[in-house]
Amino acid sequence: MSRRKPKTSETNGECISQVQKILRERFCRHYATGKLFGVDQQYRHLLELLKRTAIYGESNSALIVGARGSGKTALLNRVLKDLMEMKEVREDLLKVHLNGLLQTNDKVALKEITRQLRLENVVGDKVFGSFAENLAFLLEALKKGDRTSSCPILFILDEFDLFVHHKNQTLLYNLFDISQSAQTPVTVIGLTCRQDILELLEKRVKSRFSHQQIYLMNSFDFKQYMKIFKEQLSLPAEFPDESFAQKWNNNVQRLSGDKTVQNVLQNLFQFTRDLRSLHLLLMLALSNVTVHHPLITAADLQEASKQYRPDSKANIVHGLSVLEICLIIAMKHLNDVYEGEPFNFQMIYNEFQKFIQRKAHCMYNFEKPVVMKAFEHLLQLELVKPIERPSIRTQREYLFMKLVLDSSQIMDALQVYPNCPTDVKQWAESSLSWL
Repeated sequence: MSRRKPKTSETNGECISQVQKILRERFCRHYATGKLFGVDQQYRHLLELLKRTAIYGESNSALIVGARGSGKTALLNRVLKDLMEMKEVREDLLKVHLNGLLQTNDKVALKEITRQLRLENVVGDKVFGSFAENLAFLLEALKKGDRTSSCPILFILDEFDLFVHHKNQTLLYNLFDISQSAQTPVTVIGLTCRQDILELLEKRVKSRFSHQQIYLMNSFDFKQYMKIFKEQLSLPAEFPDESFAQKWNNNVQRLSGDKTVQNVLQNLFQFTRDLRSLHLLLMLALSNVTVHHPLITAADLQEASKQYRPDSKANIVHGLSVLEICLIIAMKHLNDVYEGEPFNFQMIYNEFQKFIQRKAHCMYNFEKPVVMKAFEHLLQLELVKPIERPSIRTQREYLFMKLVLDSSQIMDALQVYPNCPTDVKQWAESSLSWL
């Protein structure tokens, strides 16, 4: 029996390593695993455009425009994946990926094009008069005889708006110029998050662009968001260990029905529909998976949510004095009693005095000016906000305020507040029957 245990542990270890590798690659490279939601029209448009290049050798150009995390890269990856699976597509379709963050000028971009097209030995030590001559020579070198048999080339320009700032926009001009001529079949696909991208192009560059723009936005609802969550976290059918994959996928299915998980995802969905945020949340939860903890739990996702979106207001509470904490608790009780109606400093002070009278043995009775100073500090931190502009006639004590924190934030902050007096915690948790 003692010999079999290490073997099982080793098998589990291999499975966990495979899970980590597959899912991390999926989250980091933005691969779309399941159905793309809300982008059917854009998918068909882009697929048709690239199909004409790959099959018929047509040149073209297009821009994919959308906010960060709207799925531009995922859409392009899915289209390219489906394109390469088609029998009619030529095997010699060449792809060149450029990124505006990496290729900061045209010279660097040209070197990267040469490297990706594997033409270093063709260029060698040749001296060219201009950038256009160099680029034209590289494209000419790809021809296999006559023009009809030239390799179609797909240029993918990520962070397209950064290429616009290159000197004279020479790279863009030449790429668009070739895509509009009857030379080597070239298609240029730009990805950008700037809606005003066409306004940044020079007149000569704009005139050579086809003006095809594909707009993306996250238009899915929460039900579809939950499907995306399941698809992103599920293991593929070709996973080596079928029993482990089934166990993992069943757990993912169970998680999607868990109320705690739904609340975590609902909060993230309301905050942002950016799928990168979902990937980051899942990545943080995935980092807890080990041989001894082989499946993701609701607690892992809850903890990942706290790491990903730390509550800045609740974190401020950790640095407050006990007096300021007491004032926040007094405001919490006033909110509960008056059902969210505004309150003023005098009401808060009266509430605090009631607590002091009940717990006189453990709390120091601060004078009113000291309490006022603590309240003004809460105003400066914007944990409390006035609902009306202060006027000369109204005294500070009677200005109506509202508390920015909700009850759950206050209770969570008190749980981790260092050396918080027990009576103060009990006061926060107490019912309102004694008021």
